[in-house]
Amino acid sequence: MTAVLRDVTLRDGLQLTGKILPTERKAEIVRRLLALGVPELEIGSMARPDLVPPMANTMDLVAELTRAELARCWLWVATPRHVEKAAAAGVRNFQYCLSVSDAHNKANIGRTAEDSVAAMPAAVRLAQEAGGTIQLCLATSFTCPFDGPVDPERVLAIANDPRTAGAADIVLADTLGQAHPAQVGALVTAVRERTPQRRIAFHGHDTWGMGVANTLAAVAAGATLVDGSLGGLGGCPFAPGASGNTASEDILFATRPEWFTPKTLAALVGLTEDLLGELGEPNRSRTAQGARSEADAFEWVAR
Repeated sequence: MTAVLRDVTLRDGLQLTGKILPTERKAEIVRRLLALGVPELEIGSMARPDLVPPMANTMDLVAELTRAELARCWLWVATPRHVEKAAAAGVRNFQYCLSVSDAHNKANIGRTAEDSVAAMPAAVRLAQEAGGTIQLCLATSFTCPFDGPVDPERVLAIANDPRTAGAADIVLADTLGQAHPAQVGALVTAVRERTPQRRIAFHGHDTWGMGVANTLAAVAAGATLVDGSLGGLGGCPFAPGASGNTASEDILFATRPEWFTPKTLAALVGLTEDLLGELGEPNRSRTAQGARSEADAFEWVAR
């Protein structure tokens, strides 16, 4: 079972905290995660700072990072203008996000899903002109907080729309954490079989306790990139009922990439505990809790 972890702590993880983490602290977290071996990160968004205050210093963070560091980092964007501004600052990996559900897209981005799809070719062009990569992120791929269940055919229609063809990857997001493994596996399989070939990613939340199970189901069905956040931090401020992301520690303990060792886990757990302590947020990672147990005969217990 192989999949690349993208840690989204600094974007989706921070969104609901209501606190602005200092730029220097964000840069430190980026560098510690990259040094530990985390392959990819999502470090912020171009969302309006008056609506999502924790993202207010995203461009300051971009300016703080080197070109090599930014090559492993993604930025959330929702308009061509976002891509243009981020590219000018040095960003080269863009996650163009829209919601499959019109109701959520209007709440999150202020326009219909059709409007977001119509604008994507311009976003793709700007990303390509900058020598960058753009992926299509489909929020509310399974359920919408306003409209309820989402028809998989609507997901496939957007994925197959010629205007989204420039995306190198497609991200299927269980924004509310209401999906179950069979549902996730079926949608990932359908996207893999019925849309243009590209990397498929899964972004899960653990609201109903299915975060790790859904992530494993996505990987088994063909997803090769999966999102998580330290300690399960996170949620969407525009999706009532959304709770934290699936914990990065839990995903790593379940998938066991080669770079992930007991020493790496101990370092991650320490980083998570320090960060969540600063933010006053609970640690939802069961793996992090297990790493602090007294079962000393188990090599994964942090000593």
